[in-house]
Amino acid sequence: MPEARKAILGQIRSAIGRDALADAAAAALDARRPTHTRIAFEDALVERFIARFTSRSGTVERVASLLDVPAAVEAYRQQHGLPARAAIARPLAGLPWPADFAHHPGPAGKDEVLSVTACLAAIAEMGSLMLASGPDSPTTLNFVPDHHLIVLHETQIVRHFEDAWAILRACPGGMPRATNIVSGPSRTGDIELTIQLGAHGPRSVHVILVR
Repeated sequence: MPEARKAILGQIRSAIGRDALADAAAAALDARRPTHTRIAFEDALVERFIARFTSRSGTVERVASLLDVPAAVEAYRQQHGLPARAAIARPLAGLPWPADFAHHPGPAGKDEVLSVTACLAAIAEMGSLMLASGPDSPTTLNFVPDHHLIVLHETQIVRHFEDAWAILRACPGGMPRATNIVSGPSRTGDIELTIQLGAHGPRSVHVILVR
C-alpha cells in the first residue's frame, strides 16, 4: 500500500479510536468481498471485443507483430492527412519508426493531434480498454490529441471487468494515480440531441491489435 494511503487511513483510524486490523482480520474481510454476477457469453474474447468496440465508433486494425505497429500508425496518419509527428508512450518509443516521423515520449501538448499508447487490459464484456496513468504513459496522451491510437495485444483481452480490476491491483508499482476506461471516441448528445464526436477527448480511437 502506498505510504500516503497508509497515512490517510491511519489518521482515520486514530480519529475513530481504532487500531490497525490484524493480518488475520484483514484477510477475513477480504474473503467476504462479494462475487458479482457476471454477464455470460460464449463469444471468443477477441471477436467480442472487436464487435463491441467498433459498435461505438471505435476502429480496429489487426497486425501480426509489434514490429508492424509503426507501419500501421503511418498508414493511419496518411489516411487522415495528419502531420508526421506524434506523442508516443515510452514503452513504444523504441519501435522502428520512420526516419521522418517526429515523436516524443512526454505528455501531449495542446497542439498535438496524434498519440500512440499501450494499455493495461481490454475487456471483452463491453469492448472497453483500461488505461493506467504513469511516467511511461501520461494521461494527456489519452485525451488531448484528436486521434488516439492504442496498441493492444490479444493476450491482454480479458472476459469481465472484474478480471481487469485484478490486473490493476497487481500492478508492480501499486495502483496508478489515474485509471480510465475507454470504450470509443469522446461523444456528447447535448447539442440539439445530435451526437458529436470529440466533445471531451479524441474524435477517433483506433486500436492496433497485435496477434
